[in-house]
Amino acid sequence: MATFEPAKIFTMEDSIEYSSGGVISKQVIKKQSGNVTLFSFDKDQGLTEHTSPYDAMVYLLDGEAEIRIDGNPHHLKKGECIIMPAGFSHALYAIEPFKMVLTMIKQ
Repeated sequence: MATFEPAKIFTMEDSIEYSSGGVISKQVIKKQSGNVTLFSFDKDQGLTEHTSPYDAMVYLLDGEAEIRIDGNPHHLKKGECIIMPAGFSHALYAIEPFKMVLTMIKQ
């Protein structure tokens, strides 16, 4: 199931907008083996600490974020990415409004 039409060209950064004071997620593709999701976070928004049984990679399309993995802060800017390993706690915080692509690998 995909929320984006297959075989059509698109830009990820332009495919998701910011929401004042909010967080938006938009699924690009979902498969049994994993999924790709776009997120946008307004300044000072985030996701509280949680764990996932799957490896995931975050790629920042725009802005600045702090991503804590196993309690260690990582400051990311546009064009940078980080891998969040399965089973490690992680949290996200918008230093500035930011957009990201989350790629989760399940198998």
